[in-house]
Amino acid sequence: MAERPDDPEWRLREYRARIDAVDEEIQRLLAERAGHAQAIAGIKQEGGGGAVFYRPEREREVLERVRARHQGPLSEDDVLRIFREIMGACLALEHKLSVAYFGPEGSFTEGALRKHFGEAVDAVPLPTIAEVFRAVEAEVCDFGVVPAENSAEGIVTHTHDLLLASPLPIVGEVLLRVHHQLLAHSPALADVRRIAGHPQALAQCRAWIATHKPDAELVAVANNAEGARRASAEPGLAAIASLEAARRFALTVLASNIEDTPDNTTRFFVIGRTPVPATGTDKTSLVLTAPHRAGSLHELLEPFARRAISLLRIESRPARRALWEYVFFVDIAGHEQDAGIRDALAELTRDGRIVKRLGSYPQAL
Repeated sequence: MAERPDDPEWRLREYRARIDAVDEEIQRLLAERAGHAQAIAGIKQEGGGGAVFYRPEREREVLERVRARHQGPLSEDDVLRIFREIMGACLALEHKLSVAYFGPEGSFTEGALRKHFGEAVDAVPLPTIAEVFRAVEAEVCDFGVVPAENSAEGIVTHTHDLLLASPLPIVGEVLLRVHHQLLAHSPALADVRRIAGHPQALAQCRAWIATHKPDAELVAVANNAEGARRASAEPGLAAIASLEAARRFALTVLASNIEDTPDNTTRFFVIGRTPVPATGTDKTSLVLTAPHRAGSLHELLEPFARRAISLLRIESRPARRALWEYVFFVDIAGHEQDAGIRDALAELTRDGRIVKRLGSYPQAL
């Protein structure tokens, strides 16, 4: 049969040929981009030690342009993820980043790291949040990724306590939708007698557990990846963990997305050693204090309100220096070098209200 434009086989071959041509052009352009990255690395190295290779503000600028150009049909998230991988691979030609994170391989914190930095980094799992801070402070790792808060369960107090004590600034944030899977070595839900998970994960899935496995013993573990590791070796034990943990430990997914809140999201902080310049779409985190008396919180926030600075978050924590005194972890929209914010912070500093500036950083995309 002669080939015709209305012949499906002919059209398939035509489109595949076009895809091959596009792939060839993409590969050529990737090589060209990588060459430019190597040239930039050479220029930076000419300046000697202390060169800064990873620039969060530059990455944000590139991704904002990607988002502005986006017209589909791929989803915006897919396109941003692809460009993050391209940028990460090119950056590795300049300097391969070492990034510490809390938890073993397969944890949600590793997922946040991969979302932010891509695959072309040396990811270093550490058993405690404090060790992540120490690794970055000691310059063993370039950056660290730690959990900050969950939309259902609130702030991670240990992270905030360490931020208060550490000299490291927050240089980025990652928002990760958290989907919990029930994983086990056995393929049958009926075989599950115990369920392991981090206490927050168990709490976030309490309704599903009460409905489907009300008699199961709940086993609290330090992190979900540890629960998955144990589930791979202990008969009758299932774990609440991620799909990545299922792949890493060769587990069966017995039930998907068992979290009680569908939009369950965890926020992670990226910590580094160098403050980030303004990008135009920033967030500033502060620790403020107020005396224990009527109207003190209003006085604390009034300098921001007077300058029309948006308050994004406020969390109180007991201060350790005096009974019934509190410190407030506050996020505001903007960079600490913005004129209005700079004036508000100067006013609060004069009044002795600022305990610490935790950092200004690009808002998560």
